[in-house]
Amino acid sequence: MTKANGRTADHEIDPLFLDRWSPRSFTPEIISEADLLKLFEAARWAPSSYNSQPWRFIYARRGTQHWDRLLGLLNEFNQSWAKNAAALAVVVSKETMAVPGQDKEVPSHSHSFDAGAAWALLALQGARLGWQAHGMVGFDIPRAAKELNVPAGYRVEAAVAIGKPGDKSQLPEMLQARETPSPRNPITATAFEGVFKA
Repeated sequence: MTKANGRTADHEIDPLFLDRWSPRSFTPEIISEADLLKLFEAARWAPSSYNSQPWRFIYARRGTQHWDRLLGLLNEFNQSWAKNAAALAVVVSKETMAVPGQDKEVPSHSHSFDAGAAWALLALQGARLGWQAHGMVGFDIPRAAKELNVPAGYRVEAAVAIGKPGDKSQLPEMLQARETPSPRNPITATAFEGVFKA
């Protein structure tokens, strides 16, 4: 068993996986571009089908010229807390890939799966450096595609808020009780030997 961050894993794992969580309360600290690029560098090394690397990240740091555009894409609830994040990013994946021996790109069945791997590595690198990344789908996805100039053939996947965890007292009362690392379902609910089990 591994214990960290008020969580307990049933099997021995690196504490980093327990230290990573998705807070909504952030400190006012600004992330440097160098630190933010470390998170994208970690994402860059994610595995992908045929090494297609379909992930793309569109980002803005708080206080920079693109911040209001990215923040404005979030729904009202997510804006209420994400406005305090140090950075926001929108994750996009390319729906086609080049395959050896093919003249044209072919549809990629795993583009979202691969972009998810990149996002996970970003979040883990953030946790290693003391930052946390909170993924969201509560935003205007069609408007994000248009306003962020996402071309056809790419899928807008999720938005991410990145920041240093702050005091939960700055959140509305209804969110304060939820501002804690969450538990997980047991492995028996998600990993099945041989066949799927409902």
